[in-house]
Amino acid sequence: MTHSDALAPSAAPDLSVRVGDLTLANPIMPASGTFSEDLADVFDLDLLGAHVLKTIMHGTRPGNPTPRVCDLQGGMLNAIGIPSKGVAYFRDQMLPYWSGYRAPLVVSISAHSMDEFARLCAEVSLPGVAAIEANISCPNIEADGKAFAMRPDTTEQVMRRLRAATDLPLWAKMTPNTGEPVETALAAEAAGADALVTANTALGMAIDVRTRRPRLGNVMGGMSGPAMKPIALRMTYQCARACTIPVIGCGGIATLDDVLEFLIAGASAVQVGTATFQSPTVMARLVAELADWTAAHGITDLSQVIGSVEMPDDEAA
Repeated sequence: MTHSDALAPSAAPDLSVRVGDLTLANPIMPASGTFSEDLADVFDLDLLGAHVLKTIMHGTRPGNPTPRVCDLQGGMLNAIGIPSKGVAYFRDQMLPYWSGYRAPLVVSISAHSMDEFARLCAEVSLPGVAAIEANISCPNIEADGKAFAMRPDTTEQVMRRLRAATDLPLWAKMTPNTGEPVETALAAEAAGADALVTANTALGMAIDVRTRRPRLGNVMGGMSGPAMKPIALRMTYQCARACTIPVIGCGGIATLDDVLEFLIAGASAVQVGTATFQSPTVMARLVAELADWTAAHGITDLSQVIGSVEMPDDEAA
């Protein structure tokens, strides 16, 4: 080793991951609905592996009645209801702003019908958009919490319509509110999904015992935060084992250990949501901590970590 080599700083760890045809600089990205340009005031948004925008719908939408959020032990409930300024606002105002970043832009979309879903998917397939996340699982937009992703047949039907509407990478955001998580994941894959996001929020409810009224104006809402992590981790593990397309873990991720758990379970990347409300710089911190951890453990490629879970000999199905 020469004197100059000894003085040279060590190379930064390679945190890059592949999600289908996309290469991300690192596996950390926001969960839809928890990320906005305001975070640029507190950290460099190009530190992230990708930018996932709040779900948009085709037309304008006010969202659900208030109150829309309530705290829980171990998390929160939300029934925001996907307020949206519509596809025209996204095209004319949001896309030019986000196109100024290096990180790939992932556009989250949702709709009430397959026709509307396919139409919206086609209209957001624009230069500057790297991938489309199909929010087929939001528990707030269907009667009694129902969503396309609750059943394999409706999952496959809507994903086939979406696949026909775009040539961009297509991610299916799955729901934990199904008794058939593997079957719905396989249906999404069969219909042409390029990746799965596991998972959206779990449908829940809270009651104010003093008034005996629901604490959410929509009565039910989606549970997120630390209490959601074991459910999302289980679903990530199941889907990563069953499917050949990449899985992106989402649910209760707030610490480096959380990130590592999801990667070890089989996730190629992770999304951070509720934790950002508590600490706006959490994603930047996780990128830095993951770099330090890989360097300390001699990890040269995250493929050494992804899917490396070691099961006991009597592994349960």
